Amino acid sequence: MILVLRALGVGDLATAVPALRGLRAGFPYRELVLAAPAWLAPLADLVGGIDRVLPTDGLADHPAWPGPPPEVAVNLHGRGPQSHRMLAAARPGRLLAFANAEAGHGDGPPWDGDEHEVRRWCRLLDWYGLPTDPGDLALRRPPAAGMPAGVTVLHPGSKIPAKRWPAGRFSALARTLADRGHRVMLTGSTGERDLSARIARDAGLTPDAVLAGRTDLAELAALVADARLVVSGDTGVAHLATGYGTASVVLFGPVPPAHWGPPPDRPRHRVLDVTRRPGLDRGWRAGVGVESHPTLAVIQVDEVLAAVDEAERAMRVSGAITA
Repeated sequence: MILVLRALGVGDLATAVPALRGLRAGFPYRELVLAAPAWLAPLADLVGGIDRVLPTDGLADHPAWPGPPPEVAVNLHGRGPQSHRMLAAARPGRLLAFANAEAGHGDGPPWDGDEHEVRRWCRLLDWYGLPTDPGDLALRRPPAAGMPAGVTVLHPGSKIPAKRWPAGRFSALARTLADRGHRVMLTGSTGERDLSARIARDAGLTPDAVLAGRTDLAELAALVADARLVVSGDTGVAHLATGYGTASVVLFGPVPPAHWGPPPDRPRHRVLDVTRRPGLDRGWRAGVGVESHPTLAVIQVDEVLAAVDEAERAMRVSGAITA
């Protein structure tokens, strides 16, 4: 049995897809168990090749490994030492992980803090002789979930407030897109429902445009898979758009797209990145009366609209849409 640790969120699991598929190909006849939060199980099903999910919420209160020692344990969670030690406690026959002297793990490649998340985990497995394809990001299409098709999904929230584009600009964007004929829907978590409702109200949308807090993960995946367009910050829904080839515009700040962005060779996914403009961090402190990081606050509505036009033009060129 192969035990893989990735106890994080939607975007984290989506960026690990090529590595997980490399493991599946490298161990075709072994049970592949993913240690991840239970609520991610629907997304694990859409990755394919994962036999079961071991419910694991982070690293703080991890349960003792319930079964016999795994043949191989794989750390796709972090650099260690805590995640290394968590897997070592399962007494695996072999641990595949980045080198970490503090955890007593001298095997494995060195950690590189300045590389894309997808390539990081592919590089780890490649080092151990398990070939991967960093471009293999496609997700399985979810079963019919009764979600509307052809909508434009705006996802204004993020678990990191600094990654949120200002709500007023989302309202202006929603209003303009609706005037252009887009059927705009707002998604998010239950905690982001008030934010989405405020944006919808200010944009002149009806209450049924607010899906925040009303979809589970499988329904959100189905919505994105059949959407016309997704606009979001650097968060999980952007990775779903990449996985389904749905046109998207992703607003980056303060983390650069070189670490978490969609593949740069796919023009249907447009990135707005001002993270490297000098002086934007000056005087800014997270949580001190500021919701959006300055790198996001500088992005204007007309820039997003231009990126929307570019993403949809790329879709028309590819034949994915005809409108």
